[in-house]
Amino acid sequence: MEKHFGFSSFRDGQQPVIEAILSGRPTLAVFPTGGGKSLCYQLPAILLEGMTVVVSPLIALMKDQVDALVSQGIAAARLDSSLSLEQVQTVQSDMLSGQLKLLYVAPERLANEKFRRHLERVEISLLAIDEAHCISEWGHNFRPDYLKLSHFARELRAPRILALTATATPPVAEDIRRNFGITEQDHIQLSFHRPNLELHVTPCLEKDKRSLLLERLRTDPESPTIIYVTRQETAEGLAAFLKREGLSARPYHAGLRDETRSACQEAFMSGEAPIITATIAFGMGIDKADIRRIIHYNLPKSLENYTQETGRAGRDGRPACCELLACRDDLLVLENFVFGDTPSPEAVSRVLEQILQRGTHFDLSRYDLAVSNDIRPLVINTLLTYLELEGFIMESSPFYSSYRVRLLRDITQINLGLERSKREFLAQVLATGKQGRTWITIEPAVAAEEMQCGRDEIVRELSFLETHGDISLKPTRIRHSYRLLRSPEKMQGLTLRVQQLFLKREEQDLHRLEQVLSYAEEDRCLNQHLLNHFGESQPDPCGHCGPCLGISSGGVPGTTSPEITLEHVEIIRALLDERHGPLRTARQLARFLCGLNSPATSRTWVVLPTTGKRARLTTHDAFALLQDHPFHNVMAYCSSLIIP
Repeated sequence: MEKHFGFSSFRDGQQPVIEAILSGRPTLAVFPTGGGKSLCYQLPAILLEGMTVVVSPLIALMKDQVDALVSQGIAAARLDSSLSLEQVQTVQSDMLSGQLKLLYVAPERLANEKFRRHLERVEISLLAIDEAHCISEWGHNFRPDYLKLSHFARELRAPRILALTATATPPVAEDIRRNFGITEQDHIQLSFHRPNLELHVTPCLEKDKRSLLLERLRTDPESPTIIYVTRQETAEGLAAFLKREGLSARPYHAGLRDETRSACQEAFMSGEAPIITATIAFGMGIDKADIRRIIHYNLPKSLENYTQETGRAGRDGRPACCELLACRDDLLVLENFVFGDTPSPEAVSRVLEQILQRGTHFDLSRYDLAVSNDIRPLVINTLLTYLELEGFIMESSPFYSSYRVRLLRDITQINLGLERSKREFLAQVLATGKQGRTWITIEPAVAAEEMQCGRDEIVRELSFLETHGDISLKPTRIRHSYRLLRSPEKMQGLTLRVQQLFLKREEQDLHRLEQVLSYAEEDRCLNQHLLNHFGESQPDPCGHCGPCLGISSGGVPGTTSPEITLEHVEIIRALLDERHGPLRTARQLARFLCGLNSPATSRTWVVLPTTGKRARLTTHDAFALLQDHPFHNVMAYCSSLIIP
């Protein structure tokens, strides 16, 4: 440990976890954010013969950890969607030759049957699953691909398993243990109590938030601060407001370009921009020890999220302040997101038929399925996973249906280095493509049919040219292959069962919002409240949170829900008269009016009646017209307008 990582002693919990792994027992480590989880699999990876596979959903975290390990002389690599085809092939070659000690992969990678066949040829010493709470349907951040990990672990005969998470409530921890056969004795959990964090809740109305925030920031404007918000536009607007007030602030959210996000993160890490206004997209894998303030400008969507986000403060052990500006109006946006994600029974039935009536072997684009049925991709992925777990279908290997090719040298120069047969083959392949200004778009399946050859042969030749620097190759439009194992006896019964799963998920997400509100209205120790949520008891109040210091939060205020006015009615009727395809059903219309993007509305272009210009449907004046109204009220109104 000292040789490779520079540590002369273990932190709390690390040694028992590592000893359990080395003894061959499956283990669950529940450590708070910044508790030193990574060492629990990195050290055994060096000690054990073979390769450790680390499953993580966070590309940025994988990259940072691999870079750090390589700099320490440890053979580590990652496989994720940001790598080129050539880089993927290099990593797989190193993996098969036994050169790697640690391989980081996204959970989706293990769903690739071809990749699993590669892993079967490698001696795996340990399977480490980071963010393991994603496996649990009771968890706050459920990811369908995690549901299949326990099955893959058995298929790969992984001799040791380590599940790691920073946010597991007792039901989630029980779910993880059940899936991986972990005993209660090998469930090692550290206290979630952070004595250096001072927790506060400040009840306020929306109109007062900016002045309160300004007051807090001006006490120490250079103090590293993350301000968490719900919406991307709030992050942008708040950063602009703070800049006008003379504070150095930057926005950060998933809607920004990659280079802009990277620049914001680097500015924050260096201290150039001490204040970040961010959605939850910011913070995963951020290793900055001196964050002094975490301010939640909006209510978080769960206490698990809140604990993870506040846990990024004060990792240097020095005092830090975490404040929640609590306004009941924030619940409206969060509840609308929950309701907007739940598909209708009609949509579920339609998707199931489209999946299960394609024949014994079939492939599909999850993206196309999401857009054509106007269901979020995560919901489509969840539905497909349920069908796999119930034994209706089995996923094989995904593939790209299209490649964009750019010649890096003149075609005559490229041909000089090729045999005659390869020159002719390349000319035929390029002739099947669609020529753009710079790129040629080639569909290997279409080209193979025209040329009477195999699709793989075309992809192999294009990859060969890329490896030799002749062309630049960009795969696009991923498709997933499946085998139909059995058909449902009654499609109606399956539809009802799947729909119930989504409704149960909706109920759980709404319950998490109630738990956040309960915390915000707590008049006793806030730390005790949080610790109880994670199944940990603390008999004595912490003595340093708001209520313990005599600052009682009281009730969380909010404004009365507005009425749907005659002006609203006129705009909505005019919208319906325009007959937009993605707004055919009451649920689609309600989502649109509440300002919730959907796959179909965000990808539909229309001529706007106000300007006469062509633009995305989501730029229509009616989009988000009723975003201040409860979704169920808007849904009821839309149902009265649209008769199915």
